[in-house]
Amino acid sequence: MKIKEKEFEIILEDLKSLASEMGAKVRFERGDFKGGYCLVKDSRIIVLNKLSTTQRKVITLSAALKELGIEDVYVSPKLREVIEEMDETK
Repeated sequence: MKIKEKEFEIILEDLKSLASEMGAKVRFERGDFKGGYCLVKDSRIIVLNKLSTTQRKVITLSAALKELGIEDVYVSPKLREVIEEMDETK
């Protein structure tokens, strides 16, 4: 799947919305890390590196959403394809 640079911003927003629907909070932080999914007390949090490229943020967020489990959640076919393609854990 070929994605244009401008599309990554839209995809990132769609992924953030999906994370919200799934009860996860997406945070953008600075630091020496890629990011990912974690549990803090009873809160689901996905942390993304603020300094990463938009493409890297999409890859990290896709992997975190797969870890959360998107099988039982409605995701548009295009967004589901992006999540499958961008998952860096394959």
